Amino acid sequence: MEMSDSFQGWHVVLASGSPRRKELLAQIGIQAEVRPSRIEEVTEETEPDLLVMELSRQKAEDIAAGCGPGILVIGADTVVAAEGEILGKPGTPEKACGMIKRLAGRTHQVYTGVTVLLCLENGSFHGATFAEKTDVHVYPMTEAEIKEYAESGEPLDKAGGYGIQGKFAAYIKGIDGDYSNVVGLPLGRLCQEIKGLLEEEEND
Repeated sequence: MEMSDSFQGWHVVLASGSPRRKELLAQIGIQAEVRPSRIEEVTEETEPDLLVMELSRQKAEDIAAGCGPGILVIGADTVVAAEGEILGKPGTPEKACGMIKRLAGRTHQVYTGVTVLLCLENGSFHGATFAEKTDVHVYPMTEAEIKEYAESGEPLDKAGGYGIQGKFAAYIKGIDGDYSNVVGLPLGRLCQEIKGLLEEEEND
């Protein structure tokens, strides 16, 4: 039985344009409709786990507000933190180079916040928000390796300046935690949260 079989007719909407998150859901049998949230991401949170939870909630609620009953909305946000400092998406090879230098030969953390909302009658919805953390250990890298990867184009739109599922896999020494969390969506935890929400809804 695929995980989607237990959703009992709920239509799943992903409030994110990330192709990686869509692929992760498909991996476990969930064919999600993609409706990226366009809201401006504003938060005063500075702790990585609280920040990703807040932003995932904003995205999910933005999309859920326009959904009818029977829709399950998933919002997510991922950040990389090095020594407690959040590293965003570099955007340029120069910034990517600086980020990767901070990660090389060290351990950093990847946090993904997820909000799951069940859309009900009369425009109401309820759900759960959580954050998952994974420690990522990176091998030492030479200046040439850092420069080559930074200029490859791969890191520019990725939190922390790298994609674990891409070329940067060559420098990953190991992880402690959920691999899919580093890609952008902690599948195991997500499924447990959804199952819990659906059971609550059945019992109400």
